[in-house]
Amino acid sequence: MAEKKCLLVIDSNSLIHRAFHALPPLTAKEGELVNAVYGFLLVFFRVLKDFQPDFIAAAFDLPAPTFRHKKFKEYKAKRPPTPKELSSQIPKVKEVLRAFNVPVFEKQGFEADDIIGTIAKKAPSLQQHANENQKIETIIVSGDLDTLQLVDPNTKNYTLRRGLKDAVLYDEKLVKEKYQGLTPSQILDFKGLKGDPSDNIPGVAGVGEKTAIKLISEFGSLESLYEEIKKETQKAKGIKPKLRETLVQSKEQAFLSKMLVTIKQDVPIDFNLKKCQWKDYDRNKVIKIFVSLSFKSLISRLPGSEIEKQTKSGVPKIGDNLTIW
Repeated sequence: MAEKKCLLVIDSNSLIHRAFHALPPLTAKEGELVNAVYGFLLVFFRVLKDFQPDFIAAAFDLPAPTFRHKKFKEYKAKRPPTPKELSSQIPKVKEVLRAFNVPVFEKQGFEADDIIGTIAKKAPSLQQHANENQKIETIIVSGDLDTLQLVDPNTKNYTLRRGLKDAVLYDEKLVKEKYQGLTPSQILDFKGLKGDPSDNIPGVAGVGEKTAIKLISEFGSLESLYEEIKKETQKAKGIKPKLRETLVQSKEQAFLSKMLVTIKQDVPIDFNLKKCQWKDYDRNKVIKIFVSLSFKSLISRLPGSEIEKQTKSGVPKIGDNLTIW
């Protein structure tokens, strides 16, 4: 059986946001707020211990508008501005990651999720090309559920919940359980109908979670649903007349919503798997940064200066509630 290699892909902004809101204010010796950096590192150390990765990549959002904003100007319009106390900590997280020799990926016009989707798609083929006897499994580390659509036989999602205190490792089976039988790829069709209020994605007015799941379970996809409605098939006539009329009137909005929630997997980034290898780092450099951030308590938790491959008996099981600290 081919040996499996592990690639961790970190949804950095989502972890930073979650850490900022989950932890009380913590300040460095100069008085600047560093609670988000501290919380991020708690999660980072935990996933290093749990998954003992062979490769690590960190994806970040950029503040500029993305292609989604150009398609739909109201995209994320209802979100409050990012507090300066939070945004000021993002460069510090990047500094720490680079000190650990973890490459940072970001691209103008795209979100971190698109970077993650691209890496998750590229990594297995790159590794197979390099060595046929090695297969790669991607673990996405995220603070939200948006990347569940990327889960497949080669990709799992380690998702935080309830602050930073626990997480769940999702595979395809667990995603289907969560969405009452829908596959990860069908989450796009589901959200095309239901929308996503957190991102101000409209969906179809009046269609909630239960109805969206029922329709996609029955018709398979948004495209199939509207094709059957157009052909006035017997199956489509089974939809209540008022709902069918609403669906017809909101067709453009439904497909726009599906497009907005779809994570791109072809972002033009210079991704080199070899450069993501989790390797030795300058321990003194990291300690210096930690001291400047008043993180002396974390120094004892640093991985050894020489990264040792250990047995993976402690790797979390699918669906486990995983305590972060």
